[in-house]
Parts: sequence; C-alpha cells; structure tokens
Amino acid sequence: MSLFKAASTVSALTLASRITGLARDVLFAAFFGVSALTDAFYVAFRIPNMFRRIFGEGAFSQAFVPVLAATRTEGGDEGARRLVDHVATVLLWTLVLLCIVGVVGAPLLVWALASGLRKDPAAYDAAVVMTRYMFPYIGFMSLVALAGGILNTWKKFAVPAASPVLLNVMLIASIVLVAPWFQRHGIEPIYSQCIGVMLGGVLQLAIQVPALRRIGMWPRFGLAWSGLRESWSDPATRKILGLMLPALLGVSGAQISLLINTQIASYLAAGSVSWLNNADRLMEFPTALLGVALGVVLMPQLAAARASQDEERYSGMLDWGLRLVVLLAVPSSVALLLFGVPLVATLFHYGAFTDADVRQVAIALAGYGTGLLGIVAIKVLAPGFYASHDMKTPMKIALAALAVTQLCNIALVPYLRHAGLALSIGIGALVNAGVLLAILLRRGRYRPRPGWGVFLLQVIVATIVLGAFLLWSNQAFPWMQWRTQAWLRAGAMAGMLAACAAIYFLSLALTGLKLRQFVTR
Repeated sequence: MSLFKAASTVSALTLASRITGLARDVLFAAFFGVSALTDAFYVAFRIPNMFRRIFGEGAFSQAFVPVLAATRTEGGDEGARRLVDHVATVLLWTLVLLCIVGVVGAPLLVWALASGLRKDPAAYDAAVVMTRYMFPYIGFMSLVALAGGILNTWKKFAVPAASPVLLNVMLIASIVLVAPWFQRHGIEPIYSQCIGVMLGGVLQLAIQVPALRRIGMWPRFGLAWSGLRESWSDPATRKILGLMLPALLGVSGAQISLLINTQIASYLAAGSVSWLNNADRLMEFPTALLGVALGVVLMPQLAAARASQDEERYSGMLDWGLRLVVLLAVPSSVALLLFGVPLVATLFHYGAFTDADVRQVAIALAGYGTGLLGIVAIKVLAPGFYASHDMKTPMKIALAALAVTQLCNIALVPYLRHAGLALSIGIGALVNAGVLLAILLRRGRYRPRPGWGVFLLQVIVATIVLGAFLLWSNQAFPWMQWRTQAWLRAGAMAGMLAACAAIYFLSLALTGLKLRQFVTR
C-alpha cells in the first residue's frame, strides 16, 4: 500500500469519526447547553482522556511501534509475536493498577485539573462522580492503542482508524435515548454520558479482536504472577519501558499544558471550559485528518527504514509528509482564523447554545488556528525521532514548548481570557515544530528535496486568494440569523466549503503546482 493510499484510508475513516463526533457535540450543545455541569463533564472526561494520551496513544505507542517494527524487520513474525505477548501482559497489569488508583483518587484528580469548579459545589461533586464512572475507559483505550500499533505495523490501518466512530455512536445514543429517560426519572441527564463513554470503550476494543486474530497477533496475556515476571525480564520489553520514560515526559508536556489551561479556565467565566472544548473539537478535524493520519502511517514505515538503514527512503518520507502538511494545513489555518463564526454557528448554534456562545467559541478557534501548522507538523516531525529510538530530544523540546506556552498564558490570558489559552497553545506548537525541524536538518537526517521555495510561493498565493473569498463569504450571508433555518445554513456551508476547495486547488493549478506528485511520491 502506497503512503498516499494509506494516509487517504486513515483520513477518510478519521473524517467519519470527526463527523460523528461533531454530530455528538451538536446534540450535546443543543440538549445540555453550556453550564457549570457541562464544564464538570468535560473535566471528568478529560481526566481519563489525558491519561490515555499520555500512557496509551502517547508514550506507549511512541515507544512500542518503533521497537515492534524493528523486531519484525530483524526477527520476523515469530519474534514480533513474543514481543506482543510480553508487552500486552505488562500493560494489562499496569492498567488494572492504574484504574484502581484513578477511581479511588478521583477527588484529587478533579481538584488538580479544575479546582475552580469548587465555586459550584454541585458541579464539583458531579465531576468527581463522573470521573469515577469513566476512569476505567483508559484501560480499554490503552489496549486499543496496543492493538492499533500492531495492526498499523502490519499495514492494516482501517480498523484502528474506524474504531473511534463507535465512541461517538454510543454517546449520541446516550443523549437521544438515556438522557431523556434520566430526566423523566429525576436523574441528572449529564450522567447519561458516562454510560456512552464506557460502552464506547468496550466496543472499540471488541472490534480489534477479529482483526488481530486474522494476522495471528491476538496477544496471549500472562495472568499469573509467573507470566508477568517472564514478560518483565524480556530485554525488548524492558527496552520499550526504557524508551517510554522520556516519551512519557515529552507527551506529558502537552497534557500538563492542557491541565494548566483547564485549571485556569475553571476560574474564568462559567462556560469557559466548554467554549474551549467546542473549539478544540473543531480543531480536531484538520489535526486528525492531516497530522494523526500522517503520523499513524509514517511511524512504522520510518522505523522500518531506519532499521534497514535506508536513509534516502527515510528522508524522502519526511519530505513528502511535510509538503503535504504545508499544502493542507496553511489554508485550513486561514479558514479557522477568518471563517470561525460561520463554522461555529452552523455546527453548534441550536437549542440552548446562544449567540454569545458562538462568538466565544469562534474567538478560541482563531487562537488555535494560529498554531495549526505547528500542531500538525509535530505529528510528522516527532516520528522522525521516535523511529530512531530517540525519545529524549522530542521530550526536551516539548518541555521547552510547555514553558513557552505558560509564559504566553501569563501575557495573554489577562487580556484575551479563554482565547488567550488557545493562542498560547498555538504559539507553543509552532515553537515545538520549528525546533524539531531545525534539529533534523542540522543532524542531516532530513534532507529537503529541491523545489521547496517555489512550492511555498505557490501555496501562499493560493491561500491569499482563498482568504479573500472567505472574508467576502463571512459578510455576505446572515449566518447567525439563520438559526431557525438549519438546513438552509447547512446547505450554504456545504456550498461554501466546496467552493473554498475548488478555489484553492484551482489557484494551485494555475501557479503550476502538480498535485500528482503527492500521489506518486
């Protein structure tokens, strides 16, 4: 499977996930609105998600996938099978312990993440209860990350990319079916979301099982103490654990920044956490469709190229990934900066979601959009280090970017409030990506192919044309006044997005850029 075809497969399935995610958020905003209790849910859901991103999709995947790819290249499927069994055993035992600690320590976790919720005792108590209900979600999702790492190494991208759809489907079902039932029986409806989260986690893990069995890689878990001891003594397993520590610190930088930002937002106006969350959900469209898809596809391929010492292929894949990032992230960033209100209004401006909420989310979205290029580029640049089993360099850079983000918070939040938090994350991501790129260039691991100057000029010209069209369309239609005409607004938005794509790619073609190079390279 070519890189472009693999990335397209992941992007298409990720798009399905994000569409169902937006449907979920639209229903959530219409049913629950924005309140202290919605802030409590977002805080409670963010806690297991934060640990999942640190331990599961973060440090674990970054350490596991390169070692698995190298083990398969050097020792074949049998060697890879032994590694999978041992790693799965250690991971399972760790997750059981972590879930117990998380459920017991829920009050401390909520206080650490959003102590400002204490100004509303009911919301604070609700956040603690929901954290306890949802914390075991991290166990299911970390095992999903293990399965996804295995399947991606075998170039089976479809199932891992499609599984997040199940979480969104379960949350939608919980809003449509469970929340009204709770309401009729005097139970706070927001608790229905806990049921959706847990069912989503179970189903996401369940669909990995047949896919792993088909390639003969369903792990044999060592449930006895002797099995754990044997798995722990495996040198390859210990190598992964050794690589996880610096990766853990690196991934934790972004999550610590998120924790600090949530803590700050909990002291701002009520609804600030929800505004940021809605803006973040919109940001997930370009970051997931571009960055996550490219990272998923490139990581095992870069690791295999490094293991076989094919430096030309390694550098060529990085060059291809970075050009694709620039091609698609730059116009997406401009769209988020100039077209925020129409986007937010079309997606969320229903039911209990007010005009003021639309404006506040759009301001936060513009802050995130400033750093979109950096956020996406990190997904391509960081695997360039992980493929070489270099976890320390990205860790140091991530911690430096964390410091930059917090300095920006000090300067921006007093004036921009919650939007300052989003802008600080964007600035930190640009710094992070810039330093990663500079080090790869200095070490000679990445050697840019000819034509970058002309390529950047072509993208800039096409983006200026797109920006002019977005400014016009922002004022040409009454996006906020179409609140009661949902289908008209949705149809107009679909037409605008299609026109934006046509204008941008036609402008690129007129400058002489040949898009076929991204397919054939």
